[in-house]
Amino acid sequence: MNTMEDKATAAATGASATERFRTDKSGATDTPPERVSMLAREVLDAVHDVIRRHQVTYPEYDALKAWLIQVGADGEWPLFLDVFVEHVVEEVANAAREGSKGTIEGPFYAPGAPRLGADATLPMREGEKGTPLVFHGQVRSVDGQALGGATVDIWHCDDDGYYAQFAPGLPEWNLRGRITADGDGRFWIRTIQPAPYQIPTDGATGALIRAANWHAWRPAHLHMKVSAPGYQVITTQLYFPGDPHNDDDIAMAVKPELMLDPRPAADGRGADVEYDYVLDPA
Repeated sequence: MNTMEDKATAAATGASATERFRTDKSGATDTPPERVSMLAREVLDAVHDVIRRHQVTYPEYDALKAWLIQVGADGEWPLFLDVFVEHVVEEVANAAREGSKGTIEGPFYAPGAPRLGADATLPMREGEKGTPLVFHGQVRSVDGQALGGATVDIWHCDDDGYYAQFAPGLPEWNLRGRITADGDGRFWIRTIQPAPYQIPTDGATGALIRAANWHAWRPAHLHMKVSAPGYQVITTQLYFPGDPHNDDDIAMAVKPELMLDPRPAADGRGADVEYDYVLDPA
């Protein structure tokens, strides 16, 4: 744990998240110039308003410039934006959905996880630490049709709060997989319960958190992308009751509809949770 903690730095995590974004999502946009101009102007107007209302000084302005430079130098823009901004983008993007609630993707998604069947055990190390968890449910359409063959792309941190591909020493696909639901849209996933964790704080994002006297904690959660041909992909996270940071998640991503209801597992080992997904048509 200490060795991992020493090496799972903000700089290393930020570099991984930045490279992943460049590989998977970065590219040209078809946003028309007039919309770019409008959005950029309104953001700048909001900044100007804050400066005027709060009489920002030159030392404060210089501190902001130094911090912005350091965020880029640390490769932490994906981390900072996904923690502090993405939840509002998600809220706007999914406002018209009738089906399941979504929430942020965050910086730790990795496409191409191993394909697994409807009754699956996620890849994990021998003797993987943590409370055993069986997660199961059904994928349906908003009109109640079972979506056989739907994909449940799941990823989460380990019992120490680390994600495979974003911390050293973990197998590439540890606790990551793409589950294919059966003909009735049902799936069963055996894994371990993830831990709450602090986002990396030794870089520029952490400097802001300390300066503002905020905390850096995210509650324990499972990440998922659920999809089926002809339907909108839903990106979401599921949370566990009783976590002290459900009410003050630094990423502001928790929603009541995403809270699980764990029950004791039938075999007495760990927990069993059921959660169904309802997808909107594309």
